[in-house]
Amino acid sequence: MLVTTSTIKEVEPISTYTDFGEREFLVADERGYEFLLYKMAENFLFTSDGKIVDSRLKLNKVVRELHYSRNGVTVTTEDGSVFEATYVILSVSVGVLQSDLISFRPPLPKWKTEAIMKCDVIVYTKIFLKFPCKFWPCGPGTEFFIYAHERRGYYTFWQHMENAYPGSNILVVTLTNGESKRVEAQTDEETLKEAMGVLRDMFGPDIPDATQILVPRWWNNRFQRGSYSNYPILATHQDFADIKAPVVPIFFTGEHTNERFNGYVHGGYLSGIDTGNALLKEMKNEKGSEKESQPFLLEPLLALTGSLTLTQTDAVSGLHKWDMARQLFSNGKLVSHEAIIK
Repeated sequence: MLVTTSTIKEVEPISTYTDFGEREFLVADERGYEFLLYKMAENFLFTSDGKIVDSRLKLNKVVRELHYSRNGVTVTTEDGSVFEATYVILSVSVGVLQSDLISFRPPLPKWKTEAIMKCDVIVYTKIFLKFPCKFWPCGPGTEFFIYAHERRGYYTFWQHMENAYPGSNILVVTLTNGESKRVEAQTDEETLKEAMGVLRDMFGPDIPDATQILVPRWWNNRFQRGSYSNYPILATHQDFADIKAPVVPIFFTGEHTNERFNGYVHGGYLSGIDTGNALLKEMKNEKGSEKESQPFLLEPLLALTGSLTLTQTDAVSGLHKWDMARQLFSNGKLVSHEAIIK
């Protein structure tokens, strides 16, 4: 069955649309997102002829363990390399945080792991099929079409690429979550057979076979483990504060830490700026302080407040240290509260 679609209004306003407008544009720049990353990297990495040649950038190093304390972080990679740093910014996806790819020594505090596990991960798969010729309708109002099937989400949402790439003869079908995981687990040949069955159900048995197919596998990619974060409806401001809050020298960033724009590329970009600024501020405060006279609570995170009042300045247990860092970190900033240590 072929069904045309119209604009579907969201039940709740999405911050991206309220802040930037409701119009959507398909980026057809063949250089892709990589080009944007390289242009931004030119501001702080050494480049030559458009290529990054900075020896400080370590590629193909798979981080497997973060051993941290108030004195810094030791990073161990899969090939046995070891790196030491005063601070670490961890920008992996929430799906990776939920997996066992990276181990933390000591384990992350309970409030942190609970915040990480509370966040859902969406698997959003766009499958591309190239054909020798067009057999679908083109023109105004025909870019998208929907296939109705008894199985929910079975090759439902289709889009042609003629507006972005005229003459490309490419169709895109979008799958999500359970169907995405199912398709990722099978061969491309099996997926192509299923997709062609759907298209012939819609357009008739005489349409040509696709000549090429591209099936992304976001879920099975251990460096992704999903496409983007998806907070439950009842998520609170504290959930976002907890997932973003630093744990001693480890600062967390990524689209999943952005309360307004989680799930979007610009959410990841803006969260990186926020985290970078927070770390720069912390480093400046740390540099200007007398470490020997500072209690643990002021190293390195709580020193950001500058006005922390302690009713008891004695050393506290590890659990109290973590809880204090969490309570003082709100909305991406450290705020001043009276700290009562029991």
